[in-house]
Amino acid sequence: MSLPLDGRSAIVTGAGRGLGRAEALELARLGASVVVNDYGQPGRDGSGEACATPAEQVAEEIRAAGGRAVAHLGDVSDHEQARALVELAVDSYGKLDILVNNAGILRDRMIFSMTEDEWDSVIRVHLKGHFNTTHFAAAHWRARSKESGGPVHGRIVNTSSEAFLAGSAGQPNYAAAKGGIVGLTTSTALALARYGVTANVICPRARTRMTEDVFAGFQEPEEGRLDALAPEHVAPLVGYLASPAAAGVNGQLLVVHGGMVAIVERPKVAAKFDAAKKTFTYDELDELISPYYADRPPNETFAAAEVLGLKRG
Repeated sequence: MSLPLDGRSAIVTGAGRGLGRAEALELARLGASVVVNDYGQPGRDGSGEACATPAEQVAEEIRAAGGRAVAHLGDVSDHEQARALVELAVDSYGKLDILVNNAGILRDRMIFSMTEDEWDSVIRVHLKGHFNTTHFAAAHWRARSKESGGPVHGRIVNTSSEAFLAGSAGQPNYAAAKGGIVGLTTSTALALARYGVTANVICPRARTRMTEDVFAGFQEPEEGRLDALAPEHVAPLVGYLASPAAAGVNGQLLVVHGGMVAIVERPKVAAKFDAAKKTFTYDELDELISPYYADRPPNETFAAAEVLGLKRG
């Protein structure tokens, strides 16, 4: 019996641990040959010496289960290393079909205390890292499409966060990077649709070393009961988005955890005010807008965790 991703090849970045590992294993289970990328630094802030062990271990897991996998130790925030990553997939498997961008680091601090390096490093790994791999994958698919004279199978699954949707006071760099990834994804989706390529972005909830602080207040279930925050529950959506079945899903933002997937609409206009004359004056704006906010709770934000049903244990 054929599998949904038979004959396809995939790259998963940050795949040595946590969510990326679960995604790489799921793609392999569905039949894909996988390049397991991980820079292998032990610190979730990107500290420590790079190490091939995490990527090699996951690649070995895939091979032991009968799949095909190669490991890549490389920093996706480096343009040339990202080029080498895509080239490794093409050299190993003849082509690239699927790109899952997951690699990231955290350097949390309040905006008034954050250093320039803390800002730059998180933007570089998350946002520039997504751009770098996407750039080379997109060039590969465009060239293949032109050569064949028709669309190709190309799938991009990017990783954002509800920190972008709801805000995260101690993560201005992370929230900004994750918001940028959404913009990158929708732009890429429009640019590559003509070549048969889709680009979508997920906001996963998963208990990993990256989110151990976020989910510190959420109780882990008793042994034998479903852990809705296990990374393995996010991976099937990634497998679906990578498959031919998802050809009609493009430029979408999806929140996923456990047994839930929520498709997030683009922002809607909440209120609209028109000037009495051609343009507004300060006084008129005060008369129209101030009462609108006076009836709302102070510092009201879009509380995505409440809207989408995440409850503390």
